[in-house]
Amino acid sequence: MRRLLAALFLCLLPLAALAQAVPAEGRFNDPQREARVHNLQRQLRCMVCQGQSIDESDAPLAQDLRRLVREQIAVGRSDADILEYLHSRYGDFILMQPPVQPHTWLLWLGPLLVFGAGGAVAWLVIAKARKILDSDDTTENISNN
Repeated sequence: MRRLLAALFLCLLPLAALAQAVPAEGRFNDPQREARVHNLQRQLRCMVCQGQSIDESDAPLAQDLRRLVREQIAVGRSDADILEYLHSRYGDFILMQPPVQPHTWLLWLGPLLVFGAGGAVAWLVIAKARKILDSDDTTENISNN
């Protein structure tokens, strides 16, 4: 029984490390301020991890940015002011949803273009396969007569 429990503990230990939450660098007593903090942090991309928001990342830069967001909220700056400050400092890349502008059209339309091109290729392949099958059926009918 002890061996079974020990084996179970060893199997679950890595999962506990994965499930560990990123520690907060200080919390507001006000739930509305805390909600603002997390809302802003989910809108900002970690410049190190790039696939995660600073709310999810454990990178040192993300920790610094989380601290900065908390400080800015503590002094009374609005969400728009905080986002504008970070955007001016780090550019469009810090935003999890960059704005639609002429230089980001490919970023926003790229997936649609790839999907459309894939659909066009699939349509051409199917049309060609049907044409070949139709010509084979015609040849069979002629040879049977």
